Amino acid sequence: MLALDFARKAAGPLKVLCLGAHSDDIEIGCGGTILRLLASQQEIDIVWVVFGAGSKREQEARASAALFLSQAKNKNIIVKNFRDGFFPFEGAQIKDFFEELKATSPDLIFTHYRKDAHQDHRLIEELTWNTFRNHLILEYEIPKYDGDFGQPNVFVPLDQEIYKKKVRYLMEAFETQRSKQWFGEDTFLALMRLRGMECVAPGGHAEAFYCRKLVL
Repeated sequence: MLALDFARKAAGPLKVLCLGAHSDDIEIGCGGTILRLLASQQEIDIVWVVFGAGSKREQEARASAALFLSQAKNKNIIVKNFRDGFFPFEGAQIKDFFEELKATSPDLIFTHYRKDAHQDHRLIEELTWNTFRNHLILEYEIPKYDGDFGQPNVFVPLDQEIYKKKVRYLMEAFETQRSKQWFGEDTFLALMRLRGMECVAPGGHAEAFYCRKLVL
């Protein structure tokens, strides 16, 4: 398959903005890609935003971000406490916060998939596109009961060390989620194996994204 490498600007780090509705969304959707970027030795600034995390889930969100961003020299972890499942009804406050995020001026944004069935996820995606009008945005996918997967068009192959680290970090960080039927190593590995098959990944595993606009 054809591969595209990010062409860096003359000076300055690659600025990455990661947006997740809930405390484990970024890690599930693009955690392997973040680990791969950080392992590339490229200078990277990361802003990591979790919109909904309360009580123990906030602790898990911060602990997980610390694991995934352990190699990041410049990082900003932001955890908000918007109410889980009620994002559309708190849209004005969330929109106000998005306006503050404009100052990050990212080169690359990771956000939720446009056709995600979860209302919180969709609102974050909609406000991402509403706020950032001239940016590279990659929409990630989250496995769930709703069966809302689509046909992604951007793939990031992951070697064994990275995809296993992603799964290990997820299981280590999110104790409150382990009792859920879908939250397990087999789920995460199966999705990455499927996407790896689709893009003929050398290591057999990959993460996949939806890109609506890309300028070459």
